[in-house]
Amino acid sequence: MKSICVFCGSSIGHEPAFIEAAKNFGMLLAERNIHLVYGGANVGLMGTIANACLQKGGTVTGIMPKALVDMEVAHEGLTEIKIVETMHERKALMSEISDGFVSLPGGIGTLEETFEMLTWGQLGIHSKPVGLLNIMGFFDHLLKFLTIMVEQGFLLSQHLEMLQIDSDPQSLLERLETYKPLALEKWFDKEINRAL
Repeated sequence: MKSICVFCGSSIGHEPAFIEAAKNFGMLLAERNIHLVYGGANVGLMGTIANACLQKGGTVTGIMPKALVDMEVAHEGLTEIKIVETMHERKALMSEISDGFVSLPGGIGTLEETFEMLTWGQLGIHSKPVGLLNIMGFFDHLLKFLTIMVEQGFLLSQHLEMLQIDSDPQSLLERLETYKPLALEKWFDKEINRAL
């Protein structure tokens, strides 16, 4: 795995453990010579992971829409920064140049990016792994809700299993590196789900 795209908050959150996790993951990527791709900001957990990766000798590409350059405080010390027109272009480019995706704690934007990549995997648009670094159980309630989706027939259990989840960054990276794409002929049963 040559590059990983990380989604995370433009805020640091209330728990010091989130900051430590971002630092440790950034350093781990540098140590393993894995290129970091992220949203390009110099604030919050986004800036924390980028700075840690760079300080450890790693390389970092930031991708940011023009409208957010001032709002998110674009990082000026990255290996490379790409300015795009829209959020859609941002995610498309992130997907194109990354071998996998990892989400750390964050807000609505982090969830939106995570689930778009997971949806693209479900639909076969890409076959790359998507993971959650579940620091202090941050994603536990989200995972419970996804289980409810399975129980209520709106999500296949196989598709939920596509999401790689771990609280340990080393273990999560190993999961991503050994990930085998799901091979289903169709993502829902047309006969069972035909509208009445």
